Amino acid sequence: MNRRTFLTSTLSGLAMAGLGAPLLSRAAEATTLRISTRILEVNGRAATVYGLTGPDGRPGLTLPAGARFQVDLVNGLDEETMIHWHGLTPPWEQDGVPGAPLPLMRVGETRRYDFPIQAAGTHWMHAHTLQEQNLLAAPLIVASLADRRDEQEVVVLLHDFSFTPVAELLARLTKPTGAPAAGGHAAMGHGMHASPGGSIAPGAMDLNDIEYDAYLANDRTLADPEVHRVDKGAPVRIRIINGATSTAFTIDLGSLAGTLIAVDGMPVEPVEGRRFPVSMGQRIDVRLTVPVEGGAFPVLALREGAPERTGVILATAGVEVRKIPGTGQPGPVVDLSLEARLRAARPPAVRRPDRSHTVGLTGDMAAYSWGVEGGAVRTRTGERVEVTMVNRSMMAHPMHLHGHRFQVVGIGRQRLVGAVRDTVLVPPMQAVTVAIDAGNPGRWAFHCHHLYHMAAGMMAEFVYENAA
Repeated sequence: MNRRTFLTSTLSGLAMAGLGAPLLSRAAEATTLRISTRILEVNGRAATVYGLTGPDGRPGLTLPAGARFQVDLVNGLDEETMIHWHGLTPPWEQDGVPGAPLPLMRVGETRRYDFPIQAAGTHWMHAHTLQEQNLLAAPLIVASLADRRDEQEVVVLLHDFSFTPVAELLARLTKPTGAPAAGGHAAMGHGMHASPGGSIAPGAMDLNDIEYDAYLANDRTLADPEVHRVDKGAPVRIRIINGATSTAFTIDLGSLAGTLIAVDGMPVEPVEGRRFPVSMGQRIDVRLTVPVEGGAFPVLALREGAPERTGVILATAGVEVRKIPGTGQPGPVVDLSLEARLRAARPPAVRRPDRSHTVGLTGDMAAYSWGVEGGAVRTRTGERVEVTMVNRSMMAHPMHLHGHRFQVVGIGRQRLVGAVRDTVLVPPMQAVTVAIDAGNPGRWAFHCHHLYHMAAGMMAEFVYENAA
């Protein structure tokens, strides 16, 4: 499978036959968001990557809660593309998945999006194509008046980066076992991961299947990290977005104590700590207080099961920021220990489900084939649906549902009144149950947010039987 094939055909099965493009008003003033190329320096080398730039010339958008999402998206690339508004709940026609139902944006096309924004939260936007690997992603912050309290905000977008073209990365992963990969090396097998050069590295326990050239926080490595000047004794809210395509991280606050106040843009009952896991597609909001004596305080993202790390630095005025190594002790394996403790600050009303579904998450690491067994999850408007995801593979899967939020209501056989999210991790050989209130008709993408798992088949649908 090459990138072009993925762009044009992998997601085409999500299209609803006969449904035309939405009628989007052009009467109102809209915010312009431009897709373009840019040049980064990564590890001393120049790299051409993609970007999403708002009207202020900076990456991403910050919009007010309760307003409308009125955006003119301009495709300034020399190829087709499409952007998904991850965390928002637009009408299905404006979700941003190719062929569901709109086609990819043509070169030079401007497309209007117009729908209610609803609640505040930390979200993001990204290509729903393999272009996501080439940094086609940016923060999408929905801010409320309450967010404008007397505290500084720091937004951090994490990513994994490779100089190897994404189509080549995918081809090496999907090459049949025993066939020669690029450079003459063998393809990877179970319990191993492949480097961009195609070599085998044993002992990874199926945690990471690509060795990247760099791990980025706001486009920068720890060789030249972003430094945020903060005031002594002042409160800071850090919004962290894991925009990596296939890397889970643990956020390490070092000497600072933090309070987790939201996940995936939705408030939770406060959880105190210094380390918080975040899988692909997930977001966390952490509130902390800068010590009154001041200093420099790294906020690091530790790569799961590996020594690489990235991050930003919080520093008070006049403090020298010392260089931090880009490697250290291997990051923890991301599991459900925090998930089991999370409780929604505003949980949905208690009610019995109208339907229950069980779906199997399957995979063959050697063949690099992934899937969702059980067929489409079907519902009707007004129903509550419980979906139990059973991971029968040896890799974790961050499962994301478009157009909705769900509540985590079960881990294994343990019922709970958990967090409200849009992306939940299902570790190997474990099960997670979520409850979804069906109120946004369409044929919605339901998939693993590991980009290469999705491209290799871990993609399903959440389908309204009574969709117009």
